[in-house]
Amino acid sequence: MKVFVTRKFPDRGLKMIEAAGYEVSVSPHNRILTPDELLSMTAGVDAVLTQLTDKITKDVLTAWKPTVKIVANYAVGFDNIDIVVAKELGIAVTNTPGLDLVNETVAEHAISLMLALMHRVVEGDKYMRSGSYVGWEPELLLGDNLSGSVLGILGLGRIGARMAHHAVRGFDMKAVYYDVVRNEKFENEMQAEFKATPEEVLKMADVVSIHVPLLPSTYHLINAERLRLMKPTAYLVNTSRGPVIDEHALAEALHEKVIRGAALDVFENEPLMDPLLKELSNVIVTPHIASATEEVRQQMGEVASRNIIAVLEGKPPLNPAG
Repeated sequence: MKVFVTRKFPDRGLKMIEAAGYEVSVSPHNRILTPDELLSMTAGVDAVLTQLTDKITKDVLTAWKPTVKIVANYAVGFDNIDIVVAKELGIAVTNTPGLDLVNETVAEHAISLMLALMHRVVEGDKYMRSGSYVGWEPELLLGDNLSGSVLGILGLGRIGARMAHHAVRGFDMKAVYYDVVRNEKFENEMQAEFKATPEEVLKMADVVSIHVPLLPSTYHLINAERLRLMKPTAYLVNTSRGPVIDEHALAEALHEKVIRGAALDVFENEPLMDPLLKELSNVIVTPHIASATEEVRQQMGEVASRNIIAVLEGKPPLNPAG
């Protein structure tokens, strides 16, 4: 049986598939494949290991139907795949959820963005490199303290809870959160406050960190109207999915000083970002690297590979998506 991988990734998972006796081919292009390339390279294969950047549409799935038994997405999310059509065609779809190290790594990245933003680390680095620094000044690049400030969490899943843990226990921040499910255990452990709406969190928080999945209900969760609810001294951090923020509205809000700053690891139309963001000094941008540590990416590959092996052996998928 043949397995096609749409883009090279750390190799432990690939070795697992090969050790199980399957033929593995990897796209020679280190980029997103065009629809024609994807269909051409996957002709006759039994499994496809996809990336979040691959758009697996109804047309693609229909073309795969005669042979493909599983699409294993190398990601926690899976909104790049038409799950409904895949189920109708009997093609298994899996993802890589529940890895504790992924949750920890993304939470750490969110914390690092918050620290860099509030202490103006990136601005300071650019200031030094430009030769602008001529000596200590009492009002040079003044930032804000984390200690005693209010962290607002939108989406208290594993990652949001871990970020709150680090913020409360490590930096003496106060936590408020919104989620569709209330978590009283978390509230007791972190002395956190539950808020029934995102609006209440936005009004209270000094820093808002977003950790929701991308769903119809969370698309543009942060828009121009909700940005205006935030304090003018507040910051916004997003390591979840780009389209949960109306990116142009955020860029305008940052430009007009509606809020003080933002840090983004994900973008509404990746790999593009709103042109205005490039011009602003009060925003930090990183290229979708919140989970980018060696061990995390290896573990994700292993999970995707185990799912492929299970399905090709006639067993149920280990991590069905949807």
